[in-house]
Amino acid sequence: MKKIIYFQRGKNENIKFSSISEKINEIGIFVFFIFVGFFCFFLIIRLFALTIVKGNYYQQLAQNNRIKEFLIEPERGKIIDRKGFTIVENKKADIEIDEKKIKNKRFLSKRIYYYPEETAHIVGYQQNADEKDIKNDNCLNKLILGDKTGKKGVEKLFECQLRGIAGKKLIETNALGNFLKTIAVYPPKPGKTIQLALDLELQKKTYELIKEKKGAVVASIPKTGEVLVLASSPSFNPQDFEDKNKNVEKYLKDKNQPLFNRALDGVYPPGSIFKMIVAVAGLEEKKIDEKTVFEDKGIIKSGPNTFGNWYYLQYGKTEGIIDVVKAIKRSNDIFFYLAGEKIGAEKIKKWAEIFGLGKKTEIGLDETEGVIPSSFWKETTLKEKWYTGDTYNLSIGQGYLLTTPIQMNFALSVFANNGYYCQPSLLKNQKPKCKKLPISQKNIELIKKGMKEACSDGGTGWPFFDFKIKISDSESKKIEVGCKTGTAESHAKSGKPHAWINVFAPYENPEIIITVLIEEGGQGSDIAGPIAKEILKQYFERKE
Repeated sequence: MKKIIYFQRGKNENIKFSSISEKINEIGIFVFFIFVGFFCFFLIIRLFALTIVKGNYYQQLAQNNRIKEFLIEPERGKIIDRKGFTIVENKKADIEIDEKKIKNKRFLSKRIYYYPEETAHIVGYQQNADEKDIKNDNCLNKLILGDKTGKKGVEKLFECQLRGIAGKKLIETNALGNFLKTIAVYPPKPGKTIQLALDLELQKKTYELIKEKKGAVVASIPKTGEVLVLASSPSFNPQDFEDKNKNVEKYLKDKNQPLFNRALDGVYPPGSIFKMIVAVAGLEEKKIDEKTVFEDKGIIKSGPNTFGNWYYLQYGKTEGIIDVVKAIKRSNDIFFYLAGEKIGAEKIKKWAEIFGLGKKTEIGLDETEGVIPSSFWKETTLKEKWYTGDTYNLSIGQGYLLTTPIQMNFALSVFANNGYYCQPSLLKNQKPKCKKLPISQKNIELIKKGMKEACSDGGTGWPFFDFKIKISDSESKKIEVGCKTGTAESHAKSGKPHAWINVFAPYENPEIIITVLIEEGGQGSDIAGPIAKEILKQYFERKE
């Protein structure tokens, strides 16, 4: 092996040897101090940004965490009747703080329905607004999630007027979210009061008369179209929707359909109360006149089918020679079979539509149009040919013809209003929308005469023979009325027909017209007649 070269330290040289580990330590310390310097610099910059640049922003965030905003539901507008009696109103929201309210951030205002079952189908109810309600909201004061909105009836129709403007309450809380103090209260603005044309006393009386039955009653003022009564049975309690209780689910499952508004959505064959419209069609189309007569032989035939008069079918008797007035008085089917054959189904359909049947009345609430059949309708809908027998059935308000109680009330109000048809109105003192139908006064008087005799001795409306009201303990007053009864086959399992009656009074200057329908009730004069009589008595005796 080679020897290491010999060297010797000089006497004047100061040579020092350092290890590698010592060099590394020196570099680490240097880097550490640089890092600390940069970190301190970053903290200073960040502190400047938070305090100087964004100081106000973060101060507001801190304030919002300390201050909570609560929504105060407004008082929804009252619903009152024509005399000012309150039907529905709201209780003011309780704005006292508790744990539940802090969680929900909303002070609730409760809706109170004072006559729930009696007025349910006209007043309706409200529920929490869903996404569709919020999206389709046309009111100036828009819905937000958690708001309630009208779902049916007047509550839905006048939603924008009834809806108020929400208020706010600002409170201060501590770090744990506990209430400390109230900072400010911005009170809500209540909704507007809606005054209906509805007569609450008459509505209550009507519902009392039909509540154990399935049926509907509509009463209106012929000259204005104001709806005094709109009742449907069975009914429901709108308070259940407000309180969100279990009864709502029961309503949906109930086979008697309490949520179903029979006055507007129920469609039924009108039976003999349709005969006045057939009479107008015949008179105005010059197919019959006041001198036209037909002989009642009890039955007539059309092909293999036999069509009988009710009097012959029930009692085996015929009524001889019949003119249009007597046909209305006695509700003679033979006269209207033969008159209908001369008029034709298309002309009957034309005049039914003139009277507003087969379409919505535009009352504003949900309603069904019904059906006025024709040969074209039958061929396209049922793929069957129209026969003479179909015309016979149509002529007495049977067969495929379907109408609603409100349609029949306003159609027949034309006779009480000297040929004028007034659109239904839910509101009191609303400007009437009336139009004159193309019917001669002579024909109006002819049909009214038949309706007067229908409620006189020998007519079919026996409950109104010699109709009187009590004006004192010892005195009564006679009121003449015009009416028409109807008994319409229902095709129901019970086999019982629907019972109808339409009546107006006083005869010379009608103030009110009433239409009663009882599903599967039986004879119109026996079942619907007494109900209409009690309503009419309530109306006139109260006035006296």
